[in-house]
Amino acid sequence: MEALFNQAAQLDCRILCHTHVITEFVHVLDTVYRYDKTSIRQMILDFILMPGIETKHDIDFTILLNYWPNSISDFGDGVVASLWAKNRQSSVVTFDKRFIKELEQIGALVHKGF
Repeated sequence: MEALFNQAAQLDCRILCHTHVITEFVHVLDTVYRYDKTSIRQMILDFILMPGIETKHDIDFTILLNYWPNSISDFGDGVVASLWAKNRQSSVVTFDKRFIKELEQIGALVHKGF
């Protein structure tokens, strides 16, 4: 991940991050790891202000519902897959083995950076 973030910071690549991913990040850090909310806020701020990071808010439900639940079993993962589908020159970065398998089955390029 460090290499990918360094590439983005040098504007050698662009990282598209759906706001749904940020929401899940907050949920996990808050409820599972019990991070202080002020610390989580700062992590998000640092991330979204980093060069090469672009947050996406829209969801193409037509694409999403083409994948979910048959090809992509998790709705949130379907949001990510639909973002990939709208940006076919991209790859998806994840550590989730089930999601990796599902992405590969729909033809997505997967970056297993973890």
